[in-house]
Amino acid sequence: VQLQACGGGLVQAGGSLRLSCAATGDPNSINGMAWFRQAPGLEREFVAATRWRGGGTYYSDSVKGRFTIPRDSAKGTVYLQMNSLKPEDTAVYYCAGGRPITSSMTMRRGYSYWGQGTLVTVSS
Repeated sequence: VQLQACGGGLVQAGGSLRLSCAATGDPNSINGMAWFRQAPGLEREFVAATRWRGGGTYYSDSVKGRFTIPRDSAKGTVYLQMNSLKPEDTAVYYCAGGRPITSSMTMRRGYSYWGQGTLVTVSS
C-alpha cells in the first residue's frame, strides 16, 4: 500500500486549503484513513479520521468545526478540507491508512501506512 499526499502550500489566516491523499495497492489493507500533523519541535498529532464505509468521522478539538474529511472510496482518496485557517495550523500534514479498531481511530498506532507529508503554512 502506498499513500500519496498533496495540496499543501502557503495561505493567509482565514483562508482555505484542501489536501488530498490517494491510496494505491491492496484495498483490503485499509478500512480507515486519517490525517495527522506535526509542527516544528512538537509531536505528531491527530487531526481527523474516517472509515471508507460508514463508521463516522473523528476530529481533534482544535480543528472541529473548521476542518472536514470527505472521502471518495471508489477512487481510494481522502481529503482534508481546511477552512478558517489559523497560524497555529502551520505544520507538515501526513495522511495515514490502516485497519484501526474504533478506539485507535485517533491514534498513530492505529495506522500501518503513512504518506510522505505535505507542508501547510498559514501566515498571519
